[in-house]
Amino acid sequence: MLARQRQQLILDEVARSGAVKVTDLVSELGVSDMTVRRDISELAGRGLVDRVHGGAAMPRMASVHEPGFATKATQQVEAKTAIAKAAAAQVRPGSSLGISAGTTTHLVATQLLDIPELTVVTNSLPVADELHRNRRVEQTVLLTGGMRTPSDALVGPLAVAALQGIHLDLLILGVHGMDARAGLTGPNLLETQTNRALIDSSRRILVVADHSKWGVVALQTAARLTEVDVLVTDDQLDEGAREQLAGLVGELIVASS
Repeated sequence: MLARQRQQLILDEVARSGAVKVTDLVSELGVSDMTVRRDISELAGRGLVDRVHGGAAMPRMASVHEPGFATKATQQVEAKTAIAKAAAAQVRPGSSLGISAGTTTHLVATQLLDIPELTVVTNSLPVADELHRNRRVEQTVLLTGGMRTPSDALVGPLAVAALQGIHLDLLILGVHGMDARAGLTGPNLLETQTNRALIDSSRRILVVADHSKWGVVALQTAARLTEVDVLVTDDQLDEGAREQLAGLVGELIVASS
């Protein structure tokens, strides 16, 4: 395979998943670790990707890029499903629960349909629809107002105002990116601010984030990793990242995908 063909495949994978690991590319392309790193260096030199620990990610100029819900729903499906099951196991009957927007949090909602007496506050239209249409036990679903984003979130001053004075037992929070220094970040300022309002309304914070989110830094920080009580990720996250996260969050749960 020619270098330009390999590099196009790398670009395609980064565009699809947001980030890609060197070890995965070595296996997929059938070339050496050194060859993959050389390809990533060339792409980074042209500004097409950012070099990150263990791989490549969308360039920082893409920190404001926000794929739509339908696009993100096709990415990392097995990992997100495993994460959703592990996260749902942390939810107790009778809880007051916040759920932010996102495809992983939507999958968590599908796992909550049989948990009784939940009161759910969400700014996610897909989450609200899932719980309203398909729940099989008594639940209360409250949807904030606000302006709709590409990720089908309701955000902005109306959403923030709706969350003032709300006290939630647990927040299930999806993220665009997570980084040891930048924390939990998002590309949409209004959505990040709405997520911050959800965080401030919640006694415990549970973050759901698959391995592709690691090392991704978007425009604005919603929270530091040290604010997270539980982080649920998947087993494709490399050991070095796991060690860093375990030292920052209250509890790290790695779900088998």
